[in-house]
Amino acid sequence: MLELTNKGFYCAAGDFYVDPWRPVDNAVITHAHSDHARAGSARYLCAAPGETVLRARLGDISLQTLRYGETVSLKDARVSLHPAGHILGSSQVRIEVGGRVACLSGDYKTVGDLTAAPFEPVACDLFVTEATFALPIYRWQPDGSLFGAINKWWAENADAKRASVLYGYALGKAQRLLSGLDASIGPILTHGAVERLVGCYREAGVSLPPTRYAGTALKEDFARALVVAPPSANGSPWVRRFGDFSTALASGWMAIRGARRRRAVDYGFPLSDHADWPGLLEAIRSTGAEEVWVTHGYTGPLARWLEERGVKSRALHTQFEGEILEEAVPEEAPA
Repeated sequence: MLELTNKGFYCAAGDFYVDPWRPVDNAVITHAHSDHARAGSARYLCAAPGETVLRARLGDISLQTLRYGETVSLKDARVSLHPAGHILGSSQVRIEVGGRVACLSGDYKTVGDLTAAPFEPVACDLFVTEATFALPIYRWQPDGSLFGAINKWWAENADAKRASVLYGYALGKAQRLLSGLDASIGPILTHGAVERLVGCYREAGVSLPPTRYAGTALKEDFARALVVAPPSANGSPWVRRFGDFSTALASGWMAIRGARRRRAVDYGFPLSDHADWPGLLEAIRSTGAEEVWVTHGYTGPLARWLEERGVKSRALHTQFEGEILEEAVPEEAPA
């Protein structure tokens, strides 16, 4: 039903790949992050809510979309897409062949937020899971307390007439950060890479507070502003335009002591779009899968934990990356 090849996960019964890392004829895409959605394939299939961001990332492609839960027959396989809770349009790929079911989760998060459809467990025989934060030390705080801390940091900086520069991945993380900001504190400015994708989210119907591209903002706005930018902007000439500013990074890796210092930022907020340890275990249990393949992150520890509890498991080597801190994106004015 499913095999791992040098191009990615392949379903021979349907003659398609899921998130291939080389060009193929038929690619089913879980979400638009660059390690899962790559250019060059002849045809693509994704969940309808993710169309805007996938086209923004891959350009003019031959793309078919499915509503969540809608089923399509690809040769001898029946395929449907189900919410993964990771970013806008992220999905789990359910594949049914001869009465058996495999589910490839891509990246997922089990706690809901305002920018992505909430994760839905998919009953299956084989579950393919990520393991980005698959260690017991990773346990996320409730969004309410975390956004409370972010807004408090911003308000204190605004009172001191200091800009607040908040770093987060341009696709998904940045928009989730925006959804929790208190816009009454001051103006919200964005890096060009962030603002272009904010437009995609708005086009898809996601409500976000007003933002302004930082390249067109007035200098007098900087002192009370919160600026959302990708991590690659840290230490760059681009960020120095804001004069006196404080920096913070939103990432699951900030849960580890010393991570903030290594990333050379003033504050770290442990916010992730991936499942934490309890979330991973609950997601796996909820599928009822008799076999679990673990694709990226702490694959070995999670596979061993499952084997010790009687679940057949394999740790696999793939080209998926999980939550990364380096994101090379150009600073261009949004269209």
